[in-house]
Amino acid sequence: MTTFSDLGLSAKVISAVTDAGYTIPTPIQAGAIPKALERRDILGIAQTGTGKTASFVLPMLTLLEKGRARARMPRTLILEPTRELAAQVAENFEKYGKNHKLNVALLIGGVSFDDQEKKLERGADVLIATPGRLLDHFERGKLLMSGVEILVIDEADRMLDMGFIPDIERIAKTIPFTRQTLFFSATMPKEIQVLADQFLQNPERIEVSTRSSTALTVTQRLVAVQSKDYEKRAALRDLIRAQEELKNAIIFCNRKKDVADLFRSLERHGFSVGALHGDMDQRSRMAMLQGFKDNQITLLVASDVAARGLDIPDVSHVFNFDVPIHAEDYVHRIGRTGRAGRSGAAFTLVANRDRKALDAIEKLIDKKLEWLDGDLSALPPSVAGEEDERRGGRDRNDRSRGGKGRRDRTEGRPEGRSEPRAETKKPERDIEVAAEKRQETIEETPVARPARNESEKSNRPPRDYRVNPANDDHRERRQRNHRRNDDDGPTPVGFGDDIPAFMLIVANSK
Repeated sequence: MTTFSDLGLSAKVISAVTDAGYTIPTPIQAGAIPKALERRDILGIAQTGTGKTASFVLPMLTLLEKGRARARMPRTLILEPTRELAAQVAENFEKYGKNHKLNVALLIGGVSFDDQEKKLERGADVLIATPGRLLDHFERGKLLMSGVEILVIDEADRMLDMGFIPDIERIAKTIPFTRQTLFFSATMPKEIQVLADQFLQNPERIEVSTRSSTALTVTQRLVAVQSKDYEKRAALRDLIRAQEELKNAIIFCNRKKDVADLFRSLERHGFSVGALHGDMDQRSRMAMLQGFKDNQITLLVASDVAARGLDIPDVSHVFNFDVPIHAEDYVHRIGRTGRAGRSGAAFTLVANRDRKALDAIEKLIDKKLEWLDGDLSALPPSVAGEEDERRGGRDRNDRSRGGKGRRDRTEGRPEGRSEPRAETKKPERDIEVAAEKRQETIEETPVARPARNESEKSNRPPRDYRVNPANDDHRERRQRNHRRNDDDGPTPVGFGDDIPAFMLIVANSK
């Protein structure tokens, strides 16, 4: 069996790895580390949670034992899509590089420029950055990248989704062409393959899992839910309470607003919960993430900012409150559980409107996901089809008319029915659902102004327009204009009784 001692790492690195409690490398580590030590370009493809970070941190530490960084000229550069991932990589360098005297600079948003510039002035052996903040320092003239020997592009598919590829192309032009490039991604769509061909030179391809696959240690289930948000929240609460082995969980939403709404709802119902999304300042984000790692909170409601690469090794459950818009995000979300060979559970709440997104996910992972307690067809007809019938029928009719006009009330009715179908009332799930619905109605209903009664109107003193002579002129003009619009009189001929002044001028006969 291969151990870290067989991979060619230095004694200092092996000692730090052993102190951290690791002896056997993961497949991606066993494949990437020896080739990286040979100064080969690497294209690494592995599902999330397989140790990709250590597969480039450990060989970099060994290669950096010789040499010393100069001011403003880092020796290695690691690009990460989010602040959390960048901070996590910095923690890995602290853990595995404790026997080295290396300067590590972290350039991310939400942190003072001055503190980062001071680190750059001292010289950084390792520069870990998000693309935007890195370019800010470069354009200020505080950073030179002509001395970079190793470039790491981590979570490349996430870079593509977040629109960072143009920034990465700009950064690559400022780095020596003879650099070594390590390119890692959990998924490898065609767009990422094109980028890999652009950045890498004769790379060593290391693929240790099926493309866009999910971990076998994660139990995946779909949960059919009704479409309304308050009904989905009630279903989520029931699902959480039913999990006997739940230690902690990450709950993913598609939008930041949904994160905030779901956080308040769970907190109101007595759950130990926190929130994490991109609009929070960096200090709050790191504090919330650390509180979750330290088991100070049980549930973490998050956007996809928490879906990529975060190393929280012992997450027991993942709940997708929203089906992800991009199918690849499903792989990353459920990869937060079942890490390092542990077992995990992932539940995805699916409404009738999510059918297309679900089909895309199952096509990507090449697997049919199992339903928990019945699929969408098990929902009451008023829930499973009413909303789509109402929306879809109207949309189809509008498109047939070019998007104009209302739908004919009799169109689409079954034969023999002359009256519209009576609307069936949706059954409430439980008392909590009804209570929450009433609470949300109270919170969201705007406060109406009290109507004036007739007695108040009659007691109001009449306005006197004759106090100011100017009001008399205004009143007469209004009356004159009103009379002008009357059509009771005879139709005038020509100019009527009014003769223009120019027609009264006597022409000169001379």
